[in-house]
Order: sequence, then structure tokens, then C-alpha cells
Amino acid sequence: MTEALLAAGPVDKVLEIGTGCGYQTAVLSPLVKEIYTIERIESLVGRARRALRELKIRNVRFRHDDGQVGWPAKAPFDGILLTAAPHAVPRALFDQLVVGGRLIAPVGPDGRQELMRYTKGETRVQKESLGAVSFVPLLSGLQR
Repeated sequence: MTEALLAAGPVDKVLEIGTGCGYQTAVLSPLVKEIYTIERIESLVGRARRALRELKIRNVRFRHDDGQVGWPAKAPFDGILLTAAPHAVPRALFDQLVVGGRLIAPVGPDGRQELMRYTKGETRVQKESLGAVSFVPLLSGLQR
């Protein structure tokens, strides 16, 4: 996913949907200037925050929220990564992407998704399939 995001050139500001344990965040952190990461499960936010602090990773901002709405107050983003699979990418996320920005997401029904790279143009979004994958579903709402 990181390679797919960076393939067309440098990316400064990234929104990650689905922090989880912070692994993808840690992989991405030395390659971009800023990461804004959202996780719907509160205990995972704390765990990832502690893990990244121990690794001295300081370019990450965390939020406990519903990732399907993104982080409008910090938009626009050069790149967006979804680490959980929606049936279709929420429109709100495309709205938070700069023109020329890329969104990487596993998209499709449970257990049978395609990893997609979307590139936002002036008037439309170009999409490209990067292959078959299987991710957990992107869920709405918060878990405390």
C-alpha cells in the first residue's frame, strides 16, 4: 500500500483510516512529512500512540473517530490510505484529497476485495486495480 501511494512521487500529508496497532503508520512515517491517523477503537489508539512514541516517531497525529468521515479540519491530503475495506470508498474521503492526490484502498465485499489506487483529477477520479486482497471490513461508528 505504501509503494502504491508513493509510486507517482513524494507525498507530504497523508490521512490513514484504520490505525490498528500502528504498523502501517510506522512504515509510512519516515517517507512522508505528516500523518493524520484515525481509529474507531479507542484502546487501539492508545496502544498505537504508545508504540510510536517508544519508536520516537513524532510526525503522527491521532484521532479516535469514524474513519468514513475522514478528518475535514486537517484536509486536504496528498494521500489517503484505508487499512480496512469499504464496499465503496466514501465520497467524503475523495472530497478531502488534493487534485493529483492518491487514495489507496481495498474495496469490495467481505473477503473478496481489490486493492485500488484512485488518483483525483480536476474533473474526475481515475481508478486502477492493483490486485486481489482480503481485508477486514471498514465499519462505521466508535468503540470505546
